[in-house]
Amino acid sequence: MKKICNIKIYDDLDNDSLIKHICKKYKIDFKDILNWHILKKSIDARNKNNIYYVYNIAINFKSEKLYSKFEDYKNFELPNINIKNNNHIKPVIIGAGPAGLFAGLTFIKNGIKPIIIEQGKKVEERKKDVDNFLKTGKLNINSNVQFGEGGAGTFSDGKLTSGINNPLCNIVLQDFYKFGAPEQILYLSKPHIGTDNLIKIIRNIRNYIVEKGGEFLFNSKVVDFEIKNNKLKSITYIKDNKEYIISTSNVILAIGHSSRDTFYKVFEKGLNMESKNFSVGVRIEHLQKDINLAQYGTQTKLRLPPADYKLAYHDKETGRSCYTFCMCPGGTVMASSSEQNSIVTNGMSYFKRDGINANSAVLVNVTPSDFSSLDPLAGIDFQKNLEEKAFIAGGNNYFAPIQKLGDFMNNTLSDKFGKVLPTYLPGTTFYNLNLLFPKFITNTMKKAFVYFDNRLHGFAHPDSILTGVETRSSSPVKIIRGENYMSNIDGIYPCGEGAGYAGGIMSAAVDGIKCALATIKNNI
Repeated sequence: MKKICNIKIYDDLDNDSLIKHICKKYKIDFKDILNWHILKKSIDARNKNNIYYVYNIAINFKSEKLYSKFEDYKNFELPNINIKNNNHIKPVIIGAGPAGLFAGLTFIKNGIKPIIIEQGKKVEERKKDVDNFLKTGKLNINSNVQFGEGGAGTFSDGKLTSGINNPLCNIVLQDFYKFGAPEQILYLSKPHIGTDNLIKIIRNIRNYIVEKGGEFLFNSKVVDFEIKNNKLKSITYIKDNKEYIISTSNVILAIGHSSRDTFYKVFEKGLNMESKNFSVGVRIEHLQKDINLAQYGTQTKLRLPPADYKLAYHDKETGRSCYTFCMCPGGTVMASSSEQNSIVTNGMSYFKRDGINANSAVLVNVTPSDFSSLDPLAGIDFQKNLEEKAFIAGGNNYFAPIQKLGDFMNNTLSDKFGKVLPTYLPGTTFYNLNLLFPKFITNTMKKAFVYFDNRLHGFAHPDSILTGVETRSSSPVKIIRGENYMSNIDGIYPCGEGAGYAGGIMSAAVDGIKCALATIKNNI
């Protein structure tokens, strides 16, 4: 095959029109093409007066000699993950988020039948609990935006971008497509699935694992680990107030960044852990049309998707950084609490991203030196303190404290909305967010807003809405593992976001694959 890169396209074209245009542009006889496909599609909007698409395509010609001027292209070959079956391996996976599900798929591909234990519910039932919380403010602490099949990423934008460059990313994309994701995730430069698609895809992955002999235990919370001579012997879980024991020498600990009870338990059992950097802040909302205008201008006639952004600020005086995270075009701010009497926010978009508002986290980095103690779990206390203060500030009823950006900058209380209305449910309460955070956070955010507005016009519009608090962007702890992916306890594999080795759906899924492969290799 051959590939043609950096093809500039100035019109919205379907695939038939696209390949005809390319044939004309590069003097290719369409009859010489056996097949072709898009490798990558992106948008170049650096010049708002000249926005265009950029395509990379691969073409299989009947005779490559006729088109030797084009660069050779080799189909990506998935890494060989088919290791010799080991039927004596009976792994348990704790957590059914992206890390746990892709660890489960990897075991299944190698003929090994895992047991996946999830303290929350199946994704379909979990969706009902989330909807009920948004409607009534009644929180189910085991089934919410943080806990349940699919993990925290289920109620997000479903981004499949990542800072890692690993061929396993292609496995993740191919599997998501196999289980129902739109084909465009295979070639868009910024692929996303949307929470509506994720719910269906996660159900399909579960059904496939069960069909191949795997087992899911929902509404089941792991509460203890039996360890003898530094080796895992069994785990204990509770379901319907009854305790059950599973004998196993291999556990993948894919517990997610909010499983605080399990963090405390594994620390008690002797797993090596340490505090790590994380970030806290707010969700900011703008009108999506204003973000589109700032990013695309008014000249383009292309039918462009809702615009996104990614911004970062570094304060040279203090060393603090502030950045936008998990930007959700056309999305909503989600109530994401998992504990009673606390407020946690996150962002979510459906696949079409057709909501009125855009939202993003605006986060300031926090380091272990900011914590009140040297305890490896001190970061959890830092998070909880903010979440509980936000609950009180919102009115003790899961309403979130909010403030217009202009009032936040002036340290005054908001009393009415401007052009931007909040999307957070079950409700909101005006509050001065300056009173919630330590000064190093509010001061850094204020400097960042000014800087961001210079980079993206209108970002610091005084009517923009700030919703508090966002505290769960990443895990506050790291569970130490060696080169064999195992913790200091033989048989326990810390995995994914909760263990401190991932940040988002893609990297968590890749880490799940890595940990499953390591489990198999270590048992050969």
